[in-house]
Amino acid sequence: MYYVLLLYALFASVFTIAKTGLEWSSPLFLVGTRMFLAGVILLAYLIIIKKQTFAIGKKAWLRIILLAFFNIYLTNIFEFWGLKYLTSFKTCFIYSLSPFLSALFSYFLFSERLSNKKWMGLIVGFLGFVPILLSQTSSEEQTGHFFIFSWAELAVMMAAICSVYGWIILKQLVNEHQLSPLMANGTSMFIGGALALAHSFATEDWNPIPVTNVPIFIECTVLLILISNLICYNLYGSLLKKYSATFMSFAGFTTPLFTALFGWLLLDEIVTWPFYISFAVVLFGLLIFDQEELKQTYQLAETTSN
Repeated sequence: MYYVLLLYALFASVFTIAKTGLEWSSPLFLVGTRMFLAGVILLAYLIIIKKQTFAIGKKAWLRIILLAFFNIYLTNIFEFWGLKYLTSFKTCFIYSLSPFLSALFSYFLFSERLSNKKWMGLIVGFLGFVPILLSQTSSEEQTGHFFIFSWAELAVMMAAICSVYGWIILKQLVNEHQLSPLMANGTSMFIGGALALAHSFATEDWNPIPVTNVPIFIECTVLLILISNLICYNLYGSLLKKYSATFMSFAGFTTPLFTALFGWLLLDEIVTWPFYISFAVVLFGLLIFDQEELKQTYQLAETTSN
């Protein structure tokens, strides 16, 4: 259980580190550099250490490109652009839409049935996001509004949507094309990072690069690659061998709490009451949504222990 909490504390630190990096670098360049280098590291490990080859079919390549575009390029560009104007904990909290969005994707794309309890959990969960979305800082108000939402909030929502769709594509690559997760992620990071760098070169001020403090930029980039792309990925995979995916998804809701703590300690961010209200309501919705799976997980754990 300690490793589960460590995993999500590390995930939370990614938002804090990225927020710091964005003070000294443009979003596109930070995303591109991080993902491109992470892709190079993973592919070098597979080719040099594991001696793997790129035996990938045409259909698989198409899905890898889609994975790179949605899960790496769009997800991170939307997330980092929104993070530049939002607090780290609000960005992380909006990103917590993922379990609910994943259920809706499965319902509409794969015709998976949802019980009445799951629909109730979805409704309560989505309503829980209202208080924190209505609480806006002067920084995010500078981005403008679309109805009641700031463009920064909508950007992070789009990041969550693209991320969920990206995980569906990754699952298809692993299950249907028998591609290893490392190969799929390494290749998509390389391509998605290159796209972000090309976008940065075309739109951002390269003089010589869009960074105002190189040492801090390098430190943040290295930490993001080490923590998010290398440590968290492997730790999550190992923990899935011991805990169910449902439990891991539920435990992941601790991430906004860790992010709020780090933001308060390290970034001088003020955690407001709407955050706690939204957290409580969304947690209640998640409890309703995952009630059946959590009960089965608990019974399985009891049976195993006996």
